[in-house]
Amino acid sequence: MDRGIFYQSDRATIINEDIFSTRAVPQKSVDLVITSPPYNVDIQYNSHNDRGTYQDYLAFSKAWMKRCYRWIKDDGRFCLNVPLDKNKGGQQSVGADLTTIAKKVGFSYHSTIIWNEGNISRRTAWGSWTSASAPYVIAPVELIIVLYKDSWKKTSGSKESDITREQFMEWTNGLWTFGGEKKSRIGHPAPFPLELPLRCMKLFSFVGDTVLDPFMGSGSTLVAALQNNRNGVGIEIDQEYCKIALSRISKQEK
Repeated sequence: MDRGIFYQSDRATIINEDIFSTRAVPQKSVDLVITSPPYNVDIQYNSHNDRGTYQDYLAFSKAWMKRCYRWIKDDGRFCLNVPLDKNKGGQQSVGADLTTIAKKVGFSYHSTIIWNEGNISRRTAWGSWTSASAPYVIAPVELIIVLYKDSWKKTSGSKESDITREQFMEWTNGLWTFGGEKKSRIGHPAPFPLELPLRCMKLFSFVGDTVLDPFMGSGSTLVAALQNNRNGVGIEIDQEYCKIALSRISKQEK
């Protein structure tokens, strides 16, 4: 078994390595990247410092996006789930800044989907309470920034789509409303719900395509890939999270 391969089957691969050092993903082998990278908001991950300076975070983002750019096919797509903005440690235009970085790396911009997670319970900062002196405006939404490499028109792959007419009409409306995932249920500090990668896969990839999540975490992207006849590849530096993902994947492969 190749170095760094934690698990491999016909349709699922877990790579337990750093995204910057792994050689387990061939160049131009990925049809679609779906990922939610660390947000730099001091989430307590096992193996990642989520509390750097904003400039360090942007440099980190540029570096990992460069790796993904090499892995994605010429007609491949990239769905990036990030906050619209952040105010922990200072107001920052995260979505706009990461979109700009992705374009500098070489990706082309297609659209942005607004994910209305409906989670306003996390709201803790108000700024100047009931005063115009310095209020904080915080939107309880996240973004799914949709980018592509060289060509938006997808010509490789099976050309077989499994999206229904109703799903296509609903999901091409760029405002998606569905709930988030409970970390207590999954055992990971920041899991995203299966609905997110499921929609991205059905809308932006063909049956049989290879889907990569370079920050696999608890494995939601790979679970969705197995449920929807895609080949899932996940990179995760933390072995405990790889174990959680494997447990979830094993239930799908039975």
